[in-house]
Amino acid sequence: QVQLVESGGGLVQAGGSLRLSCAASGRTFNRNGWGWFRQAPGKEREFVAAIGWSGGSTLYRDSVKGRFIIFRDNAKNTVYLQMNSLTPEDTAVYYCAAAPTLGTAINEYDYWGQGTQVTVSS
Repeated sequence: QVQLVESGGGLVQAGGSLRLSCAASGRTFNRNGWGWFRQAPGKEREFVAAIGWSGGSTLYRDSVKGRFIIFRDNAKNTVYLQMNSLTPEDTAVYYCAAAPTLGTAINEYDYWGQGTQVTVSS
């Protein structure tokens, strides 16, 4: 079992920044994909970014490239999502997830956190 706890969400004005954290515990050693997903009201959950266990490989959805950065601190078993230049379209509940391999598909991820709300005002 893997437990994931997100934090760092909140309300920010457009153009601002937030950093989300995902603290992992449990049997994390066999999880090689660590991702962030988001779900806006009335929309399906979508991939945002992912990183491999070593941190050497990263994936991003096109709309966040150049604005969001995913990175990890293995000593703290924590994955971060630095979000810059936020727009109202980034408003959503953000979820951290873990998978056996690095990927972008939701169904590849078998452990999920409870989510943290990010609201960007215009």
